Amino acid sequence: MAVSLSKGGNISLAKAAPGMTTAIVGLGWNPRTTDGAPFDLDASALLCGADGKVRSDADFVFYNNLQADNGAVTHQGDNRTGEGDGDDEQIQVDLTRVSADVEKVVFIASIDQADQRGQNFGQVADAYIRVFDADDPTNAEKGVRFDLGEDASTETALIFGELYRNGGEWKFRAIAQGYSSGLGGVITDFGLSVG
Repeated sequence: MAVSLSKGGNISLAKAAPGMTTAIVGLGWNPRTTDGAPFDLDASALLCGADGKVRSDADFVFYNNLQADNGAVTHQGDNRTGEGDGDDEQIQVDLTRVSADVEKVVFIASIDQADQRGQNFGQVADAYIRVFDADDPTNAEKGVRFDLGEDASTETALIFGELYRNGGEWKFRAIAQGYSSGLGGVITDFGLSVG
């Protein structure tokens, strides 16, 4: 059974999944209400240094840049519908290969073309992020899970959670910080320029 976190909660991965060296970060969701327009959420990740900013554009992992940090962080591909059970998108993090100057990996969920389609997280149901051990697929239900709930109603992007170094270990924090300015607003805060 996964450890369930609430907003702001954190846990050591060594406690949640002892022996984990490669983490799968899975995001899932279901469209709640729609006018028939497609509803496409995208997972992405930012690798940040001690200053809380990305080191370069290459540290932004998303559907058009599937790998960063020499393959230590790998996006598993874009899901455009959110249909079906289980994770809709996954990002794999090899904790043993993340560069020493990367202090945290921030995970974002954003709605593609949200403004044009008039969509926001208030129209999304059952959104969650979970972290589990890639090397132990039989225990995929173990690890850590954070369910978004009703926290983000008008936002079009949100920082869902982060893996971060604390001393010699990796921890996961549930964040749920929403942005009404979309993915562009999030990545600007982390030192990237849009466009």
